[in-house]
This record gives sequence, C-alpha cells and structure tokens, in this order.
Amino acid sequence: MATDGNKPSPNFIRHIVAEDTKTGKWGGRVVTRFPPEPNGYLHIGHAKSICLNFGIAKEYEGGKCHLRFDDTNPTKEDEEYKEAIIEDVKWLGFDWGENLFHASDYFERLYEFAVQLIKSGKAYVCDLSPEEVRQYRGTLTEPGKNSPYRERSVEENLDLFERMRAGEFPDGSRLLRAKIDMASPKLILRDPALYRIRKVRHERTGDKWCIYPMYDFAHCLSDSLERITHSICTLEFEDNRALYDWVLDALEVYHSQQIEFARLNLDFTIMSKRKLLQLVEQKYVSGWDDPRMPTISGLRRRGFTPESIRNFCERIGVGKKDSWIGIDKLENAIREDLNTKTPRVMGILRPLKLVIDNYPDDLVEELEAPYFPDDPPKMGFRKVPFSKELYVEQTDFMEEPFKKFWRLAPGREVRLRWAYFVTCTHVVKDEETGEILEVHCTYDPETKGGDAPDGRKVKGTIHWVSAAHSVPVEVRLYDRLFEVARPGEGGKDFVEDLNANSLETLPESRVERSLGQAKPGERYQFERTGYFCVDTKDSAEDHLVFNRIVTLRDTWAKILKQQAAAQGGKNKKAAKKKK
Repeated sequence: MATDGNKPSPNFIRHIVAEDTKTGKWGGRVVTRFPPEPNGYLHIGHAKSICLNFGIAKEYEGGKCHLRFDDTNPTKEDEEYKEAIIEDVKWLGFDWGENLFHASDYFERLYEFAVQLIKSGKAYVCDLSPEEVRQYRGTLTEPGKNSPYRERSVEENLDLFERMRAGEFPDGSRLLRAKIDMASPKLILRDPALYRIRKVRHERTGDKWCIYPMYDFAHCLSDSLERITHSICTLEFEDNRALYDWVLDALEVYHSQQIEFARLNLDFTIMSKRKLLQLVEQKYVSGWDDPRMPTISGLRRRGFTPESIRNFCERIGVGKKDSWIGIDKLENAIREDLNTKTPRVMGILRPLKLVIDNYPDDLVEELEAPYFPDDPPKMGFRKVPFSKELYVEQTDFMEEPFKKFWRLAPGREVRLRWAYFVTCTHVVKDEETGEILEVHCTYDPETKGGDAPDGRKVKGTIHWVSAAHSVPVEVRLYDRLFEVARPGEGGKDFVEDLNANSLETLPESRVERSLGQAKPGERYQFERTGYFCVDTKDSAEDHLVFNRIVTLRDTWAKILKQQAAAQGGKNKKAAKKKK
C-alpha cells in the first residue's frame, strides 16, 4: 500500500513492484537496496538510482531500502568515499535506518558458499594467467575452450582454495572459477571468476583475508542474505543477470529478482567515475566537490537543492533503453525550485561607479525593498542604503548604444531599482587607455520608489549598490564543464572537450549590505543576473565567496541555436559550391 501522498510517475519498475505486492509474490514485502562501491564520489547518475530505490521502498507500508557498500576491492576503496556516500544519500533526503551493510559483513558466508560450489562440482581453482584466461574465453562468434585445470578433483580444489585463503600463493597466480559452459553464447557464463588472490589490507577486516570475492559473486549473494525482493540496477548489468541467477540457483538459496533500467546519460558531462577521478588527479578541477563536477557533492556545493535533484530524477522517468537527457532539464529543475524559495537581492558582478552629481554629499537614505517582489509578505523587506556614489553593472552602460539597448547611455533616463530615475550627463575616462572610470548622472527627487509623478515612463531599470555601504565579495561564475554535448565522442580524448571558460572568477564584485552576514550554503537570486550560493568551503566572515548556481535563463540554448544556424549556413554554401 502506497504511503506517500505525492503520486510518483508510473514506470515499468513501479508496475512490477505493484503487481508483485498485489499477488503476494514476496509475502507483501518490498525491500530494495542501493549498493555503491566506495571507490569514488557519487554523481547525478547515482542520484537517479538512489531516488528510484529509496523512493519505491518508501511508497509501501513497511518498505525498506538498504544501503550496502560493495567493498570487495580494497585496492581502490577509501573511507573518504564511504563517508561522502553516506552524506550524499542523507542530503538527498533518504534514510536507511538500521539497514546499513557491507559486502565484507558476509566474507565468511561467501567463502562457505564458494566451498559449497566446489563440493558440488560447480567451481574449480584455475592456474591460468589473466592473459590466458582471456585467450581461452573465445569471442562473440567463437566458443571458448576449457581450462586445462577444469577437471581437477573436488579434493584438490578444496585444498587449493583453502591454501589460497591461507596466503600460500602470490597475487594473480590462481582464481576460483565457476564451472558453467565455455561454449555458452553468453560470455558471462564462460566459467567466470568467483575469487581472486589480492594480498591487500581491507579497511574493515584488516589482514584476515587475502582472497576477495568478485563483484558478481558477492552482489547476488548479498542480495540473497538480506532477502532483497527487487534488485534494481542499470542496463550494463543486464548480461550479468545470467550469472546472478546461475549462482543463486546453483546454491539453492533465496533468489532476489534483478531488474534493469536505463542509466542516466546527461549532455555536456560524463558519468564515469574513472574519468571523474582523472579530472581530479590531473587537477582539471579543484576536487570531487568542484562545483563544475556532476558529483552530488559538487552540485551541493554549487547550490543545488535536494528537492531539485529529486524532481529532476522523477521528471526524466525510468526507461528500458539508454538515451541522452538534455542538461537543460537539470538546470530548469533548479531554476523552478529556487524561484519559489530564494530572496531577491542586488549584486554587482563587474562594478562601474555611478556618481549622482545633484545628490547631497552626506545623505544616505535607507530604502525599503522586498525580498520577494511578486509577494512581499512572503519573505519580508530589507533596508538598502542609497547614496551619492553607487556601483552599477558595466554591461548596463553603453557610450554608443545599439538599437534596442534600453539601459543607461549619455542623455538617457533609466530607473534605479527601488530608488529614483537618473539621467546620464557625462563620463570620466582614463586619459591613457580610454577606459570609462565613472558615469555621472542627475536624479529626479520626485521619482523616489521608481515612479514619476508626472506619469513619464522609462524603458530601462537597472540594479545598483551603494559604493560606501556595499560588501566586497568574490564571485565565481561556473558554467558547463564541457563545451560539447558528447565529450570524447568519436574516440577523442574527453579532456580535449573541456570548456576553457567553465569558471570565471570575479574578485571585485559587490553585494548589498543585507548580505554582509550571509552564511555558507545560503542561496539568493541576484536580480537580473542569476541564482547564487555562498560557497561552503572557501567563504569566511571577512571574505564571502558566491558561486553562480545557474543563470536566470538558458543562455546555452541560444548559443547552440546560433551554432546550429551557422553550421547550417556552412553546409548550404558547401552544397552550392559543389553544384
């Protein structure tokens, strides 16, 4: 029985679970699991799996989702990764309660299962080298051939396997393999490895073990031991299901149901932990939590909310075929979420000084401005100091404006947000470079609040901060990490597609006084600019750092449209020339 008041989107997995619950297939139980390997940080693709597994369990009375660490390869695992995974799953809003497990919890039981397979003649110790194993495996069109060690006696295999555990043999010298069928059309069933020798200390079991189970062996039996009902995983494990079923059937144990769904492929990013690790190690990014990274920790630091990621995962749905999702859908999810919950403030990214010549030198007005203009009572008001010298955006002034530029220009009158009408009279330039240093204006005292009593209208409204009362901050403008939708496509090294402009740092930005006490993690909308978050790592009381979460509009859609139009023009010219 569903318990969540919000109706989730239907999909084939939810239909399977609903039907199983209806027919009593699992005794009315719904138990799923999320089984990450602690060998890297989770990314947005994992978020889809987390939301699906925990979400389905939550929909049913008594439903449970286990968090299980697949810690069977200590050469690549780290406690840092484990702690990060726990933090990420909690941050997304999910709780496993008492159901936190590790594959290493079952090492003794897994060893016993392996011995059971040997005794039943369904597993053997093989001395072939890794290269020889590959050669013997065959191809998709040619069957493999049996290992010369395949027909060892049960007694010899038991002895060798016990000695493997005792550490008598060097790394990689022997494997325990399942005895299935070297001619099987399914490569996964051509006597796959079940155990390997790896003399490495394990974070949880210490030096107790020098043989470790392979993923496919440990995974299905961990599901069985935990009595998982629905083992939900991504499509790359579809072929592995044959081995999953074979192991459980060969041992005649509780048999969970494996169900595969399409993984998340997101434009302008990568979902390979190996490649993400490469970006970190080769310092293309500042770390796993770099706000440009598709990791959950990176998205969190950038300012994404857990609600926006859950909504995104629900919106893209769950399918049976791999497909690519536009990153604009993720960006729109955070825009929609922040639009209803973030206070509006004024921030100047690239300051240009504006001097109001007819404003009193020593006057400072405290103007009242709502945090949420469309619904002022929703978030209340703050006081914004207004003075003779202000800062405005450099892009809000043009000495020679183009057509339809409605902002500030010589002789033009505009509205200062929540303040007065001002008219530009002249500019002050650097004598050597010609750079504009100051814009000088006059103001109309009768237009306080932004309206003229005589009814005259202006087409432009610009934001500002007081030069003397604003807060200096550092702003980091984060953009897409890659400049193409499919990084590395066509065999190219994916790092060649990195976006050189994915980070722009503005060290001299200014924000209004109300943000002087902003706390790490707080989010704001800088009016007309974008959504920003106080960085949780590099901000300090005397040095605020704001990360741009996302622009107010999808500027990339316009860029891609222009690129497509330009390419279309080239194609037409080429076709015309060919004729």
